[in-house]
Amino acid sequence: MMNDIALDARPSGLDQLRALMDAKLRVGIGQTLGFNLVEIEAGRAVFEGRPGHGVYNPIGTVHGGYAATLLDSACGCAVHSKLMPGQAYSTLELKIAYHKALTAETGTVRAEGMVVSMGRRAAFAEARLTDEAGRLYASATSTLIVMDR
Repeated sequence: MMNDIALDARPSGLDQLRALMDAKLRVGIGQTLGFNLVEIEAGRAVFEGRPGHGVYNPIGTVHGGYAATLLDSACGCAVHSKLMPGQAYSTLELKIAYHKALTAETGTVRAEGMVVSMGRRAAFAEARLTDEAGRLYASATSTLIVMDR
């Protein structure tokens, strides 16, 4: 009975992410790559970032890993927002399609992730990376495992 009470006292995934946003905290990868969680609701997460020359690859554009990281974060946090207290998740698969090259001149980009479906052990999400004019730069689908902590 004591474990049930302790589990119930834990915040939901949505509450955890709202607290992170309200505190204006950035997790490590957000600090490293310069992006923030800017919107969160059950089943939906939005990150924004502004890629600069520090994330360029040798061919003179933003490395694809930058877009992949924002899309993975958007998919993951969309699922995180639907977790019950005591649950966790991890990405099993992430498929990225690159539609247009990012550069420092692209400006601020938004990665919007949405849960497609969520079961007891698996979740499916998708995300889109767009610029301020709504142009699509990359998209992703993700399969995630849902587990008890």
